[in-house]
Amino acid sequence: MSQTAAFERATRFLGALRHCQVLGLQLHSIDERGLTLVLPYSAEIVGDPTSGVIHGGALSSLMDTACGMATLCVLPEFEVCPTLDLRIDYMHPAEPGKAVHGFAECYRVTRDIIFARGHAYQDDPANPIAHVVGTFMRMGKGIKGSRSFGSSISGGAA
Repeated sequence: MSQTAAFERATRFLGALRHCQVLGLQLHSIDERGLTLVLPYSAEIVGDPTSGVIHGGALSSLMDTACGMATLCVLPEFEVCPTLDLRIDYMHPAEPGKAVHGFAECYRVTRDIIFARGHAYQDDPANPIAHVVGTFMRMGKGIKGSRSFGSSISGGAA
């Protein structure tokens, strides 16, 4: 799949998920290795109003979505791949006022399970806010969910 096609498929995927719209998640980059999403800073995602630090739930959503979407980089066709397990190790709080990037890649694909890993960072990927590993169940390309959901992601009729 071309990088342009992968970018378009991933953008449609983000647009189909309401929580991604609410959080303002944006696709930064995608290639055969993985992808990077951006979580813009906003008052709505602050967990501690005194310090302005982003809520851990917003970071969890960013990284779960990034890992789940990384399956788009390794599968030839769209498949529903729900999260089976997700572990996030928080290294330090995100700096208030700055967007957070979430990079994820799939490092093993089996018939039934996809294994992904990644990290969240702000200015420097070498100074991660959090590390993540997750497993995602392959349910097959024939399962598309609701009619509008499947057609909006795969680009065809559900």
